[in-house]
Amino acid sequence: MGAGGRMSDPSEGKNILERVPIDPPFTLSDLKKAIPAHCFERSVIRSSYYVVHDLIVAYVFYFLANTYIPLLPTPWAYLAWPVYWFCQASILTGLWVIGHECGHHAYSDYQLIDDIVGFVLHSALYTPYFSWKYSHRNHHANTNSLDNDEVYIPKRKAKVAVYSKLLNNPPGRVFTLVFRLTLGFPLYLLTNISGKKYGRFANHFDPLSPIFTERERIQVVISDIGILAVLYATKLLVEAKGAAWVTCMYLIPVLGVHMFFVLITYLHHTHLSLPHYDSTEWNWIRGALSTIDRDFGFLNRVFHDVTHTHVLHHLISYIPHYHAKEARDAIKPVLGEFYKIDRTPIFKAMWREAKECIYIEPDEDSEHKGTYWYHKM
Repeated sequence: MGAGGRMSDPSEGKNILERVPIDPPFTLSDLKKAIPAHCFERSVIRSSYYVVHDLIVAYVFYFLANTYIPLLPTPWAYLAWPVYWFCQASILTGLWVIGHECGHHAYSDYQLIDDIVGFVLHSALYTPYFSWKYSHRNHHANTNSLDNDEVYIPKRKAKVAVYSKLLNNPPGRVFTLVFRLTLGFPLYLLTNISGKKYGRFANHFDPLSPIFTERERIQVVISDIGILAVLYATKLLVEAKGAAWVTCMYLIPVLGVHMFFVLITYLHHTHLSLPHYDSTEWNWIRGALSTIDRDFGFLNRVFHDVTHTHVLHHLISYIPHYHAKEARDAIKPVLGEFYKIDRTPIFKAMWREAKECIYIEPDEDSEHKGTYWYHKM
């Protein structure tokens, strides 16, 4: 995955790891003015088309797998199941992305429609919609703030755990990546791992969690009810079709969605060129610019372009995905060297980031003592 080597754009210079500047000469207003007005328009009909499209494709994958894989000889069936899991997880990730778009009120002009669609899609994919919507909103409001961001907060060198040092080798990195991809999202929801440190235990299922405000707590309960309903439906499916059938047809693809989500967001927020800031240096525009676009090849389209329009998304999150590429291209001349896209093939990039981005420290000779950069051990 990824299209390493393409350099059709000034943002794709030879040294993709070169640090981005930290003081932009433009404002958010300047960026908005550069974007054609129609890019801000949300259409419930057009957004719904993509939901229906993805649901039809998901059903086709299900029908083919359920009908024909059981007829294959055993060796071929063992090969066919992973193909189904990859294809189904990919298209379901597209649906998850649309649910995420609902949380940003980018699906339609009607908040209620956005929340209903997002609630149904995310619940079906074992994601508590409102709970994640609110913590994700906090992430957008505090991106790359070491004090207030909600996720992907790196450690200072002095706080790197002993096990991280022990795993700083090829087998350890393989273990770390597998652990992060498979358990990262559930553990984030359950324990707020890699997230903001609150005064007490925080998770996405407790309505009294410090992640949420008083007015949000009832919607956290609604999110929990949605997850419980899906768990109950899964139980009924297991009773009717068997645990193996439910696991192969549904649960493994959903795990794949979670893995894709972690992979995408990890690569968006983990890169040697990106700074983090403490409270002495952070401001919103600096944080929003401290992300990077990635190239997932043919999956860019399947994922509704969330992979290579992420810089735009952190600047203006309510632009719908079907306008995102045009809006991104419109602001690139304004962003200049503040925009980066890394087209390194995904597996290579994942390995590089796991090896190189271990801890953060400010440069000793810099006047920006509150600006931190990634280092390796």
